[in-house]
Amino acid sequence: MKAVALLRPLSIPSFPSRPHYGCLPRRTNLPVSCSSHWTESPIKAEDSTGPRSEEYRCQFYDDWFLALFRNKMVKEVGWDSEKAGYDGLIEVANRLMLRRTPSETTDAAVRILRSLFPPLLLHLYKLLVSPIGGGKLAALMVARVTVITCQWLMGVCKVNSVDLPDGSSWESGVFVERCKYLEESKCVGICVNTCKLPTQTFFKDYMGIPLLMEPNFNDYSCQFKFGVLPPLPEDDSPLKEPCLEVCPIASKGSGAASNMTIKPCPKA
Repeated sequence: MKAVALLRPLSIPSFPSRPHYGCLPRRTNLPVSCSSHWTESPIKAEDSTGPRSEEYRCQFYDDWFLALFRNKMVKEVGWDSEKAGYDGLIEVANRLMLRRTPSETTDAAVRILRSLFPPLLLHLYKLLVSPIGGGKLAALMVARVTVITCQWLMGVCKVNSVDLPDGSSWESGVFVERCKYLEESKCVGICVNTCKLPTQTFFKDYMGIPLLMEPNFNDYSCQFKFGVLPPLPEDDSPLKEPCLEVCPIASKGSGAASNMTIKPCPKA
């Protein structure tokens, strides 16, 4: 499996115009902390949406991956946060959406993902590996590499079995128990425009692997399905998520944080 080690897909990203995407309230912090300074908040009864995920044990290469990804994002954005570690990464992700349309944000995120890999490696993988076994081998490989290399970004995750279009089941899924990126950004727009859509596009167009990502905005989990094509934008439910009243950006725009009316997310 030496070939697997060569691949380090970072889940994180072009579609035509889409419905607006929203922002989320922050619930409790994840017990994952590699390069960010997270503190546990008191857990309120109404915030308990499910069992807490197990703690992720940081690996020696996590800080290197974070620094690499952040550097590529900073180069695309042209700006860097003064905050260190993961907190700074989230601020740069917010800036990535500033003054960009959703489509422009997605395109920018795809460029970031492409910059993480040597172009020849992507080309050879798509040409030589992806066609093997109707794509099943490639899907299985990237699922395992995602778990090995991306928990610093997403939190605890594991390989699981998913149903493929041909009716078979294959262990080419990745289940993220509670996504750190979503919970820290507190924004459906950032999840959809800088992660879900760019990642789906990157794997399909540049690695030859269909991918469907299904984020759950109630418990912050996410299901990756390598080998499965995403639905059309109008049929993809995460793309229709509204902005909630607790969104800090929406609250500033409305000037009434207590207003319970659902409004479009200003970031989307």
